Amino acid sequence: MAQRREKKGAPSKDRRPIKKKTSILTTENIDWVDYKDVNLLRRFMSERAKIRARRVTGNSQQQQVAVARAIRVAREMALLPYSVRQVTQRSKGRRDRDRGDRDDREMRPEPEQPRAASGEADELAGVDEELADVTAADEDGEE
Repeated sequence: MAQRREKKGAPSKDRRPIKKKTSILTTENIDWVDYKDVNLLRRFMSERAKIRARRVTGNSQQQQVAVARAIRVAREMALLPYSVRQVTQRSKGRRDRDRGDRDDREMRPEPEQPRAASGEADELAGVDEELADVTAADEDGEE
């Protein structure tokens, strides 16, 4: 025969009475929720830009509908974000790498550029000498 399990919760007489949450709208005597009041609407949103539930905010059903509608309109008008980008990234198995490696890369000298072939280098050197002669002649007043 199946045995009944006893509930592990505290008896009802020992439980503390649950305090009813009061809404921000009632405490501040706000009758109409405006979609342009971004500071008020942010108080009804989580850090990830989700609309908080009634049980969290303490709104009545009518207040929650008004807040949700105002948040949706404010999102459409680009006053509030639809979602917030995640900041933390998880590394994929690179725990052994130290954070100091980035600084080492900045300190390293840049690799040298490949040098031209010997024939090209001679031609380039000759051009440089000709330019030097021309500029010296211009300074002397010769053409």
